[in-house]
Amino acid sequence: MPHHRRAVPLLWRAALAAALLCVIGLLPWLAHTDPALTVLKARSMDRDPTPEVLADIRTQLGLDAGPLHLLGQWLAGLPRGDAGRSWISGAEVTPAVLQAFGVSLLLTGVALVVAVLTAALVCARTLRAGAHRRLGARKTGGTLSAVLAALPEFLTASVLATVVGVQLGWLPALGWYGPQWTVLPALALGLPAGAVLGRMLDDLLPGAFAEPWALAAAARGLPGRRIAGQAVRRCVPALLPNAGLFVVGITGGAVAVEQIFDIPGLGRTTLQAALAQDLPVLQAGTLALLLLAAAATALARLGVRLLIGPALRDNALPTLHRPIPPARRVLPLVIAAVLLGVIAVGLPRDPLALNTAERLQPPSWTHPFGTDALGRDLLARVGHGALDTLLLALAISAAALLTGVLLGLLPRLSGPLVDTVNAVPPVLGALLVTALAGRGPGTPALAVSVVAWAPLAAHTSALLRQERAALHITATRALGADRWYLLRHEYLPAVLPPVTRHALLRLPGVALALASLAFLGLGAQPPSPEWGLLLAENQPYAERAPWAVLAPAAVLALLGALAVTAAGGVRWPGGRPGRQRTVGTEQPVEKSQLVPVGVGESR
Repeated sequence: MPHHRRAVPLLWRAALAAALLCVIGLLPWLAHTDPALTVLKARSMDRDPTPEVLADIRTQLGLDAGPLHLLGQWLAGLPRGDAGRSWISGAEVTPAVLQAFGVSLLLTGVALVVAVLTAALVCARTLRAGAHRRLGARKTGGTLSAVLAALPEFLTASVLATVVGVQLGWLPALGWYGPQWTVLPALALGLPAGAVLGRMLDDLLPGAFAEPWALAAAARGLPGRRIAGQAVRRCVPALLPNAGLFVVGITGGAVAVEQIFDIPGLGRTTLQAALAQDLPVLQAGTLALLLLAAAATALARLGVRLLIGPALRDNALPTLHRPIPPARRVLPLVIAAVLLGVIAVGLPRDPLALNTAERLQPPSWTHPFGTDALGRDLLARVGHGALDTLLLALAISAAALLTGVLLGLLPRLSGPLVDTVNAVPPVLGALLVTALAGRGPGTPALAVSVVAWAPLAAHTSALLRQERAALHITATRALGADRWYLLRHEYLPAVLPPVTRHALLRLPGVALALASLAFLGLGAQPPSPEWGLLLAENQPYAERAPWAVLAPAAVLALLGALAVTAAGGVRWPGGRPGRQRTVGTEQPVEKSQLVPVGVGESR
């Protein structure tokens, strides 16, 4: 690639990072709040905000010079490693942020190990079926992975901390004093991420097992484990961009988990700085996340180049796209019927009726899901909350899919933008959106929408890059096809179905992002029955009244199971029968059928 073509993405990335840091530096002024008053409240809640006290704080912090002067001072100190001093504690920012960054990196590393093991379990059945050439019998345990992906991280963290840490005493639940303290929070972070990555890998594996090299290897009698290992190696490059996003997302987005386990990580540090408007700490934490995003992207690209670089360069890569066989529609219909039945039964009930005499009552015929701390019927609140949660999550997911595909088809434009957007924790994104758009019922949805498209755009770009290097694309170009023909007849049929399935897998994640904002007090407000707010309100009573938490968690798990099972039926209208000879078939193949194919390919 020419040097000027390499420089453009770097300049675009630097411009986006600078713009984000400038917006953060203007955050108090954009939100029309007095930084001196916010800092005073963070320093001492009991001190009266007299004009003299506020004037003294403005003088100490240099607020009278204006935000641009403060931003220039902060940027000028960065080359020396000086990120300024905290407006709250007065301590140097750089050592504190580096310490929090190290904590988050260690936690992220352990969480990634958990995620890899979880992903291996999710796609284990497909690996065994492909290794023994029984893909026609393939259908994975997607429901279990859906439940794992749909469990809110803060709920999983609360259960692990209460049951494993406190009641059983197997592992420490609070603090950060050594390796043992990483296990429970890593499980809370790694299980959902591993479930999503496992489902994405499971979606690609049958296409790899149906490629000519796999058929030839099976015909020559190579061990199934080696074929399965090469199939994983073949599919990993398409997942590496999203794996890099998970690294950054876990590092900066683990705010709720860090709050529950009292971990001094970067996400929690950034959130506290944002709430207190401690701009030097907030800017340094965001800069650390941006640098991590750039490093993760570079490592992902290096991994892709090492795994399939020559094939990408020479346009000699087989396509992973395959015709999707008709999906079994019974299970998603059953799950949808159960979910709709719960909603239908709950809608006629009053979600706001209080009865303090029936506080935290267990499930009964009168209250099938029990009651909450105010005696309100949980079934009624779950039913009415579905209108807010499901419709909003569906709308955000549809918008994210459209935006992700459109931007993913323009990788030079979207690549740096994806990295920058992903480096912003959802909580910080919510604060920025609130500052720019003001508080309102649509603010949490707008905040989630700003970041929800990024993984889909990264997935689209990765698949598009591999499809462009496929042999049949080279042949189609040689026959005179223009770019619009390739887009309509080759790229979109290969990219859109898996990205749509990915969007469905992330539908519970969108609902959980809204739930996380509610859990942290930045989303829906009482007395709304939104599912995330139900979890936040009832989480303190999880040990005494577990049904109060399990009810909204169960419907979220049902939503995840429905999304995953329905995703299996997403395919390009009409199929692509002409591609059958390229990617193989989903039917069981006898060894006698493989020998001619393998010999032909070897020649």
